[in-house]
Amino acid sequence: MDSGTTKRGCAIIPAFREAGRIGTVVAEVRRYIADVIVVDDGSPDETVLEAERAGASVIRHGVNRGKGAALDTGFKAARERGFHFVITMDGDGQHAASDIPCFMEAYYRTGTPVLVGNRMADTRAMPWVRLMTNRFMSWLLSREMGQRVPDTQCGYRLYELSVVPEISAESKRFAAESEILMDLSWKKVVIGSVPVATIYGTEKSKINPVKDTIRFAAMLRRYRKQRKAR
Repeated sequence: MDSGTTKRGCAIIPAFREAGRIGTVVAEVRRYIADVIVVDDGSPDETVLEAERAGASVIRHGVNRGKGAALDTGFKAARERGFHFVITMDGDGQHAASDIPCFMEAYYRTGTPVLVGNRMADTRAMPWVRLMTNRFMSWLLSREMGQRVPDTQCGYRLYELSVVPEISAESKRFAAESEILMDLSWKKVVIGSVPVATIYGTEKSKINPVKDTIRFAAMLRRYRKQRKAR
């Protein structure tokens, strides 16, 4: 692997209705990584304006297309701008920007092309239902992938762009992040993990337990069918 000085990275932040939070998030992230791409997913509020004021480069979807599509847009933009890796984060403040150096240190030191944040070391701040869901999903996906990822539901990640497919996932919403991991595992890409802080405030989760569980199940069926066909 090249030395860290030759590997350029940026942060990608999918955002939807994050006015009042996104500006602070971008400002914090830019303390650790200068280039920030915010993909606004059709927000009707001032998300775009606040992100731009904080120094982010903003790409806007005209309509809400979901997190998977926002990530895909961010990946494509980062490739076009010559970055080697990206760090994906949420725009609601649930990911501590101070953990960015941990991702970068692990990437530069080990060369592991995909690193997923692991909140399971300290789960005291995590709601019980979410904790149980995360543990079950992580167990299930790890079994499917053939490699253990302690917190597959964490969207705080580092991806080396050379291993991320051009079209990152067929699932366009939250199941897309699980599909990306399974696609990478099928291609024998090593996935590591980095301990990150667990932060939960008063923000309302955008995950719909029923709809997103159905989407996850559909994604898993499609993945198994495609794997058999290959």
